[in-house]
Amino acid sequence: MAGSITDWDSQTIIGNKARGPGGGGAGIPAGRPQQGDRKSTANKVVGGVDHAKIAKLDRENEVAPPPTVSLELGKVIQKARQGYVDSAGQPKPLSQGDLAKMLNLKSTIVQEYENMKAKPDPAVLGKMERILKVKLRGSNIGQPLGGPKKK
Repeated sequence: MAGSITDWDSQTIIGNKARGPGGGGAGIPAGRPQQGDRKSTANKVVGGVDHAKIAKLDRENEVAPPPTVSLELGKVIQKARQGYVDSAGQPKPLSQGDLAKMLNLKSTIVQEYENMKAKPDPAVLGKMERILKVKLRGSNIGQPLGGPKKK
């Protein structure tokens, strides 16, 4: 190995900045602040959060509560439930629990519909229409539900 070339001490420079043994560029030892490391305080807000501005934005962006069922719809459901006629043609008033069992729902949901606290769900209203045989959606709320549409 007398004639072999060993080049262990030389450095290969890749890119535009030379990195020395300290890890910093251009021979600056690691850990010392460099020119681009200075903290900028020009764009920082002094004093913290301005709660008055945040409260004003909250008032401006107030989201309306979701719509609930109308008083008319609640009364129609109650009236139809009280005047329910079973499949044999016998009048049989339904309780909220009975209607809920027929709908496969909790009785609190029927109660919320009657007390105008529920958000209108077309699927639930459709089931109620079929059971109570009264129109609960659209313009003719409270009218008897007609049979299937004829072609």
